[in-house]
Amino acid sequence: MAATLRIQSDWSRALSRDEGEAWLSCRSPGKPTLYGSVTRRGLSSDGVPDIVASEGFVVGEVTKKSILISCPHENACTKFLAPYTSFCRIHQKSITCLDISSGGGLGVSTSTDGTMKIWQAANGEIRRLLEGHVYDVNCCRFFPSGLVVLSGGMDAQLKIWSAEDASCVVTFKGHKGGILDTAIVDRGRNVLSCSRDGTVRLWDCGKSACLGVIADCGSPVNGIAVGTADNSLNLGSPEKPPSEREVGTEGKILLLAREDKKLQGVGLQSRQPVFLFVGSDAFNCCTFLSSTYILAGTQDGNIYQLDVRNTNAPVQVIHRSGAPVLSLLPYRDGFIASQGDGTCFIVQQDLDYVLDLTEADCDPVYKVASWEKEIYTCCRDGIVRRYQLSDL
Repeated sequence: MAATLRIQSDWSRALSRDEGEAWLSCRSPGKPTLYGSVTRRGLSSDGVPDIVASEGFVVGEVTKKSILISCPHENACTKFLAPYTSFCRIHQKSITCLDISSGGGLGVSTSTDGTMKIWQAANGEIRRLLEGHVYDVNCCRFFPSGLVVLSGGMDAQLKIWSAEDASCVVTFKGHKGGILDTAIVDRGRNVLSCSRDGTVRLWDCGKSACLGVIADCGSPVNGIAVGTADNSLNLGSPEKPPSEREVGTEGKILLLAREDKKLQGVGLQSRQPVFLFVGSDAFNCCTFLSSTYILAGTQDGNIYQLDVRNTNAPVQVIHRSGAPVLSLLPYRDGFIASQGDGTCFIVQQDLDYVLDLTEADCDPVYKVASWEKEIYTCCRDGIVRRYQLSDL
């Protein structure tokens, strides 16, 4: 992934007519950027656009929604996928977070327009308006049931909502700064939150109570993720017996993406540190690929893959641009990443190319969610884009 291929963001529209043209570039670190174009010459006999590339680029498979382009000189190959549909009317301003329910039927999103909404995932039709936070809502996610939503805001409050009637059933208070991310433990009797105040807290949903501060970092914690630890990992022992209200914390490791350039692993039940990795810049997000491998993205564009059993050196560092890595999501046998320059891409082990989700242009793609073969992104331009991998 040393070389990065880019195509004009609205390439599918640019190539929708005869003699249509879209611009290409291929950038390799330390080398001059190569520029070119793709041009549509008409339609093939089966109704698929006939597209050719300028010198230095090669067009492979073409469908109505995707195009495979390679740059042999730089050994780069990318398949570009246009959105299946876009939802422009859910919010009036930037959409900062979104999630899709476990059944794929509903979406939830937050925006700088001050609203949080639940909508039909198929068509973007608004179903519910969730009102109750003061100031911006930073994060939202569905519980595994798909019937309940967890949110965190700049008002330092964590809230649980009914997706069916939009009522706020629980409000947690205890953080001293805005909540930046959340995580759900197992089926959701316990949840986690991290904050600008530098702490990560564990909450009991049934009693609306804080079960404890899992970590106090002295620096904002931008993202968290919880996963089952590899059996060989020593998670430490609790200093005192855990509360009977703690459910599903045993054998779990919590990842902390910290503003002070540190990625930390903590035993969820023990509250004991497991590892501390220092990166190149502030960590914005983190996720589990498996019980062994984790990913974390930084403000300067690095995606670190680490083995939790030995975090002294990364397994690999992926760097496509210097734009902040804003979200990471495990997907099949790989992952999806979005960045502050509008790029959103999928890396899979069984593909010899990168899959690029296009049309965000230069607007940051803040969050990615998936359900089966559908992927949803939210962006600073206020649009939710829905991609179908069955279009490939």
